[in-house]
Amino acid sequence: MSIVKEFKEFAVKGNVIDLAVGIIIGAAFGKIVTSIVADVIMPPIGLLIGGVDFSDLVITLKAAEGATPAVVISIGKFIQTLIDFTIIAFAIFLLIKVINKVKAKEPPAAVTPPQELLLREIRDLLREKK
Repeated sequence: MSIVKEFKEFAVKGNVIDLAVGIIIGAAFGKIVTSIVADVIMPPIGLLIGGVDFSDLVITLKAAEGATPAVVISIGKFIQTLIDFTIIAFAIFLLIKVINKVKAKEPPAAVTPPQELLLREIRDLLREKK
């Protein structure tokens, strides 16, 4: 089999396409969560702590001198990222919980293996002959 054929089979498999769709949806979901956190959640939190905007919250290690920019630790961006992560993780947790609940409602089909059926038939035939 040629490399091109093998690659074509690999690229059009369902798993690869599902992965691509998942990545695209995940990126879009990330933008939504970032917007919710930045535009909806953080303003009230900033208001509660005295009007502080987390994105501007920094610790200055060395002040700016002339053309040299200041050396800062952007603690606000880090806090923002932690909040984003927490919200995303919680949303995924809820999604998985709902999926598991839906799957649990489907009754598992009791399938008897063919070998077991055959053994039962043999047992019943042997009982009849006795």
